[in-house]
Amino acid sequence: MIFGMWDSVYFHLGPIPVDHLIVTQWVIIAAIGLIAFLATRNMQLCPKGLQNGFEMIIVWTYDFFTQLMDKEHVAKKYAPLLSTFFLFILFSNYSGLIPGAAHIQGFQPPTSNWNVTVTLALITVLAVQSAGFAEHGFHYLGHFVSPNPLMLPLNLLEEITHPLSLTVRLFGNIFGEEMIIAYMLFLVPFLIPSALMCLSVLLGAIQAIVFTILSASYIAAATGEGH
Repeated sequence: MIFGMWDSVYFHLGPIPVDHLIVTQWVIIAAIGLIAFLATRNMQLCPKGLQNGFEMIIVWTYDFFTQLMDKEHVAKKYAPLLSTFFLFILFSNYSGLIPGAAHIQGFQPPTSNWNVTVTLALITVLAVQSAGFAEHGFHYLGHFVSPNPLMLPLNLLEEITHPLSLTVRLFGNIFGEEMIIAYMLFLVPFLIPSALMCLSVLLGAIQAIVFTILSASYIAAATGEGH
C-alpha cells in the first residue's frame, strides 16, 4: 500500500463521515494531550523530568515569537496557537516514519493529504485577519487599498497566496517524501529507503518550523505598525 492511495470511511458521527485521516489525527491529538497531561499533572515549584522539558519549550517559544513579532502582547497571545501548529505538524510528519506504518491499511501521515494542510492554512488565515482587526480595528481594512486603491487587486491576491503557499509547501514536501520512500522500498528494499527515512527526520522538523514561522510572520505583518 502506498501512502495516500487508500481511502475509506470507518464510521459516521451523524451525517459526518469519519475516515482514516480523521482517526489518525485523533490519535496524534490524543498523544500530544497525554504527554501534556503527564507533564502538568503534578506541577512542582522546582520542575524536573517531563515538566522541566515542557517549561523549557514554553519559555523558548515565547522568547522566539517575541523576537519574531514587534509586539510582545501579540506574541504571547498567539504563541499557544503557533506552538500547537508546530507540535501537530511535527507529530504528523513523524507518524509516517513509524516502522511498518506503510503496511497498515488506511494509515497515512495527515500532512501528506492536502485537505489537512488546507485546513491548517485556513486556520492561519483566520488568525491573521482576527489579529489584524483586534489590533487595528476597522482601520485594518485600509491596508487592502494601500498605498492607493489601484493596489486592491494585488493586495487581495497577496492575501490569497499566503494560505496557498502554506498548503502547497507542506503537502508537496510530505507527500513527495512519502511517495519516494514507498517506491524505493519496492525497488531497493532497506538500504536506500533507510537513508531517506533518516533524512525525513530532519525534513519533517524543518517543514514544521517553516510553517510555524511563516504563520507567525503573517500575524506579525497584520498587527504591525504599517497597517
